[in-house]
Amino acid sequence: MRQTFLLMGLTAVAVVSDAMLLPFYPQFFAARFGMHDPQHVGAYVAAMCLVVMFALPLWARVVRYVPLLQLLLFTQLAAGLLCLYCYWSSSLAGFWLVSLAMIACKGSSLLVYPQLMALAGEGEHTATVGLLSVIVHFGGIVGALLGGLALQGIDGGEVFLLMAAGDAIQIGICLYLLWRCPLPVAAAANLASPAAPDNAVRLARVYRLGLLMLLFYFSAYLVRAFFALHWQAVSGIGDSRLAAAVFALPALLALGGLWHNQRRARAGQAPLGSLPAMLLLGCGGLLLQALPDSSSLLLGRCLFGWALFQLTVQLDVQLFQLGTPASYAADYSKINFCQNLGVLAASYAAGLLVAGQGLATPFLVAAAGFVLSALLYPLLAAAQPQPAAA
Repeated sequence: MRQTFLLMGLTAVAVVSDAMLLPFYPQFFAARFGMHDPQHVGAYVAAMCLVVMFALPLWARVVRYVPLLQLLLFTQLAAGLLCLYCYWSSSLAGFWLVSLAMIACKGSSLLVYPQLMALAGEGEHTATVGLLSVIVHFGGIVGALLGGLALQGIDGGEVFLLMAAGDAIQIGICLYLLWRCPLPVAAAANLASPAAPDNAVRLARVYRLGLLMLLFYFSAYLVRAFFALHWQAVSGIGDSRLAAAVFALPALLALGGLWHNQRRARAGQAPLGSLPAMLLLGCGGLLLQALPDSSSLLLGRCLFGWALFQLTVQLDVQLFQLGTPASYAADYSKINFCQNLGVLAASYAAGLLVAGQGLATPFLVAAAGFVLSALLYPLLAAAQPQPAAA
């Protein structure tokens, strides 16, 4: 129990640290390097996604032979040192090279997720995924707040000092776990030892689930980049703090969804609503957000947030029901690649849609993506085990 709590704490620190600059890269590049080109910022964000996409499968292979906690000691130490270099860097090209290497090292912390699933019993997967989803939601909000405070400095470089501090905390957690709370031998061996030869049927199901997640993540992330501008245009209220609060509504719905799911789990019941039903609910929420009415937008935001949480949980639980702890890391790296590919495609598509058709268009396209996901679900995931009650 203590190992699980500390590993979740490590995940929370990693999420907060990684989210500090995500909303503020345009301001950072302008203040530090005098770079005001939005295409440059878009290219950098895309490069970050690509680095994580290709680094995680590499770390998943390494962790077959090196225990996860020992691997994290070295990668987080390297990430912390690279953060310090980013703080002092005055060269744009040098910053690109070193910061992307830092992100590659930080990507190893994503393997804590399959480790937590290996520690959890099969009946606890839904609760574990739900709790981690809430941690990611609120960690992103806390990270953005800390990043905003740090950007009040001269050039925002102080953010990298906070990131290095986050890496130091993660190193401390790993050292404590290795010293006082070593992972159970069975769980550590399951994740670190070479996996059994891949089962063709299981791999086919993983890849089909990956395609479904690619479409789902593309649709879900399509509405993020320009949401604040859309809300301000619909409501007529230019207050950025209120826009941020409306943007964060799905995080509150995720917290409510976690409580609701745990309540049903204590009664021995599965989460309410099938995956196709949640996709259609999310579609309705997206269509409401596209309407030129602030009340409809708020209602749609709440429906979308509830569906988004339930869909994320159900899809992730299906992934971990396909394999065994020995295959969790490898399977998760494949799924994460598809998720990031969807996010990357959404980042480019959102700008094109807004530039050509207006701020409401991403919501309409995302709703169509949810409907298409519901239609393809029987083909891509029907043969897979269904989420069981926690």
